Amino acid sequence: MTRQFILFLAFASFIAFASFLPVNHPQALFHSEGERQAFKNRFSPDLLPDSTLMFPHSNACIGCHGFDINGFASLTAEGQDVNVYDDWSATMMANSAKDPFWRAKVSHEILINPAHSVELQTKCTSCHAPQGHYTAILRGASHYTIAEMLADTTAMDGVSCGACHMQSTDMLGSLHSGDLRFDTNRVVYGPYDIPFGAPMIQYVGFEPLFSEHINDAGICAGCHTLLTSSVDLEGNFTGETFVEQATYHEWLNSSYEANEVSCQACHIPRLEEPIVISSNYAFLDGREPFGLHEMVGANTAMLKLMKEHRDTLGITATAAAYDETIAKTLAMLQEQSVEPFLDFVESSNDTAYFSLWLYNKAGHKFPSGYPSRRAFIEFLAINEAGDTIFHSGKLDGNWEIEGLDEPFEPHYTMIRNEGEVQVFEMIPADVNGNFTTVLERAAQTLKDNRLPPQGFQTGHAVYDTTQIVGGAFADADFNWKNGLEGSGGDRLFYHIPLQGYSGNLNIQMRLHYQTMPPRWMAPMLAESTPEIDLFKGMFETADRSTVVVAEKTLEDVFVMGGTSTSQPRLPAHLISVFPNPSPEGRLQMQVEPGVRVLSVRLYDSLGRRVWSGKGLPLHIPLPGKGVFFVEVKTQRGVWTEKIIAE
Repeated sequence: MTRQFILFLAFASFIAFASFLPVNHPQALFHSEGERQAFKNRFSPDLLPDSTLMFPHSNACIGCHGFDINGFASLTAEGQDVNVYDDWSATMMANSAKDPFWRAKVSHEILINPAHSVELQTKCTSCHAPQGHYTAILRGASHYTIAEMLADTTAMDGVSCGACHMQSTDMLGSLHSGDLRFDTNRVVYGPYDIPFGAPMIQYVGFEPLFSEHINDAGICAGCHTLLTSSVDLEGNFTGETFVEQATYHEWLNSSYEANEVSCQACHIPRLEEPIVISSNYAFLDGREPFGLHEMVGANTAMLKLMKEHRDTLGITATAAAYDETIAKTLAMLQEQSVEPFLDFVESSNDTAYFSLWLYNKAGHKFPSGYPSRRAFIEFLAINEAGDTIFHSGKLDGNWEIEGLDEPFEPHYTMIRNEGEVQVFEMIPADVNGNFTTVLERAAQTLKDNRLPPQGFQTGHAVYDTTQIVGGAFADADFNWKNGLEGSGGDRLFYHIPLQGYSGNLNIQMRLHYQTMPPRWMAPMLAESTPEIDLFKGMFETADRSTVVVAEKTLEDVFVMGGTSTSQPRLPAHLISVFPNPSPEGRLQMQVEPGVRVLSVRLYDSLGRRVWSGKGLPLHIPLPGKGVFFVEVKTQRGVWTEKIIAE
């Protein structure tokens, strides 16, 4: 046997005996001084606890919760390594303080309002560098700056172990905007009862305790709902606030909260098998369920950028760890975000009609979080010759949507030409109602048609922070289905001009997702600070391709074009329908002598045919209230009329 293995057995034997000592005694000696020194040399020169630290650095946790070279801990039954440290190390959470986009954006905000510099930095570090920020604040500091963060190894640890595991139950879930409450009694909370705590007490200086609240979504609330204080264009505070993001409140306003499916259920998925959670102690039993600390979100673009610039950014995670996180993030986007349903309705009037439903599968809006994020639909119709006859949502060489409206694309219920694109996004505006990417200037929302989660209600207590804004609010299919609110979906109709084409079509639909779209990035990248310049160099060479979150294809859809283009319009006075408005649920039709009715069709306001008949009907039934259109084809031409059903 190797000396290392003999030492390991000695450790294990002694610990098996020492495990019966009181675990709440911080002086309980688990190893001899010689063993302590060997342990120290084996794992880390910083292994012994620093009693001046209010939060543990992740380096203090890696010895037991990192990769186990002995092949015992953090392994599944199939032998897959699932150690906490490696999974966490390549996430946006682990590197939140090193995020070059975040640093560039903070410098951009300071450039616009330099008088607010210290306050801006203090607010931003509360979530991106919580352990350093709150160490300073709890010790009496009134501010915490980026410069202080850069010199603080605990702060540069990002959203590290203590940022979550040391949160207290005090007002859990009731706080926001970086207002976090920590238990400063040198304890860390975990999900398992009767924790084996003495090694952590002795070598890290913190006592592990069981508490159910570590699995509560309220752990995420303090940073994942952010209200900013609005300023005018001169930098004067207006006294109003703006909801920059409200992911936690979106979850509250969903069926996930009602069904007790927490944030952790998706972002720290559970393995339902026993996993030994600590290295170096061979007698330990496995714990279950085990939370995989993958912590993936939806930002593959930034993960790829940070992977390529690890050395410049001071990131210690390996390229392999990043590849794993990127793959898991992509899987979440494509498997747990949006489910599409695409149907061919009919072809008539030289037009092919399609219905597209999108359902949000996430426990919050999609997209959610930082307001740059958007999703949009690309829709193509390709004829039998392989020619594209319709293309909405086409991307240019800079990954921007071609023909995008200024200042933003409206919400649509119906797409009828290539210049119309359905974009799911939140659009902030300044005090004058103009689109802005300067977060301090955000004073109102011009549009928010991001897909709500299932169960979302406009009457919910937190609707004031999760509102639907703009055309989506008036869309009868947006979050509504069969007269019930909370579908978490949106239906969109595509009316594809056929221009006389008859034959088969291949229809392709793709839902694209972007975290850093060009229009959002342009105002910041037009400025120059050291942080912006550094990020700009990385951004311009980065992989900025979109992520296709969902896609559907319909093949060999037969359409017949030219139906209405061959006939002239019939003069309006030759036909009349009544009563209009109609309170009776049916219409009568009268035609002038010499006009022979061939067919009658009734369409609803979204272009769907709801009734048809041949010849002159005795009456035209109205299926309900709303706006309808009557189309009458005669031997002399086509006649149409708008109908109001009361």
